[in-house]
Amino acid sequence: MRVIAVEEHISTEAFLRTAHTLDVVPGDEAEMALMRAVEESPVPRARLVDLDARLREMDAAGQDMAVLSLNPPGVQPFPAAGAVPLARAFNDELAAIVRRHPGRFGGLATVAPQDPDAAAAEIERAMGPLGLNGIMINSHTGGRYLDEPEFALLLASAEANRAPIYLHPRVPSALVYRDYGMSGAVWGYQAEAGLHAMRLILSGTLDRYPDLTVVLGHLGEGIPYWLRRIDNRHAFAERMIGAATPMPRLSLTPSEYFRRNFVLTTSGMDDPDVLGLVLRAVGEDNVMFAIDFPYEDSAAAVAFLRDAPLTGDQRTALAHRTAERVFRLT
Repeated sequence: MRVIAVEEHISTEAFLRTAHTLDVVPGDEAEMALMRAVEESPVPRARLVDLDARLREMDAAGQDMAVLSLNPPGVQPFPAAGAVPLARAFNDELAAIVRRHPGRFGGLATVAPQDPDAAAAEIERAMGPLGLNGIMINSHTGGRYLDEPEFALLLASAEANRAPIYLHPRVPSALVYRDYGMSGAVWGYQAEAGLHAMRLILSGTLDRYPDLTVVLGHLGEGIPYWLRRIDNRHAFAERMIGAATPMPRLSLTPSEYFRRNFVLTTSGMDDPDVLGLVLRAVGEDNVMFAIDFPYEDSAAAVAFLRDAPLTGDQRTALAHRTAERVFRLT
């Protein structure tokens, strides 16, 4: 069985040398202090930049391919003047890595949404000349979300160039999450990414971009559990003319957008009960395998994929078939 993992982070020495000298936009200082501490620590840094060691670990775990992406939160915490050229330089490096290792690595480009025009152009370059497989956006950029009008050109480019958007979590924009360790993966990450996904659904954005594909990690950031209630309460709110806040009229129910436009990954969620719920909610053709390297254990994740109570067709879909379709991997 071919095994492809699709949320696998890297960095490069060239990227880190430049990124760690850039100013950080107001509000992102605490998040970047943590991520820079991680990236400056010898063991995590080596796991991010040493691709030969990565390949050995993949072989030992029984993993055939990794779809690589820049360590979050990418270039989004930096002013646009530095972020745009840094994204281009990283994408050039990523494309070269993919070319050197055909069949072992794919790649998701990084973009700077803080300059939507430049981001739209970089999506076209990534999916065209660079031959990459999609893009990763780390949720909000300066507290702004992709449903907002300023990002229309970025979304149009992603749709036109058939670039799946992996919507990865980051520290939430809302300060209420920043107590008790909640801002990170304990709680804030999934709350932030789930919020962003629901904004795309409820805003009508997916009526404007019906062919957009959005990838969510962590088995859907909690949304599959809530799908029936989301539909039920959305219908109620429509009947009550918004029920408190303005609501655009949608062409589909929220769950229909979720099943049509979203594909989920298993990253960091090696739980057979949650996986079973998600498969019943969205079907095996909307779920892909991911590890979340270097933050999760590769061998444990691959063992979960092999041992989970799945049918043969479900296991094949999760292991490689859906990733091959979504990211156009050969």
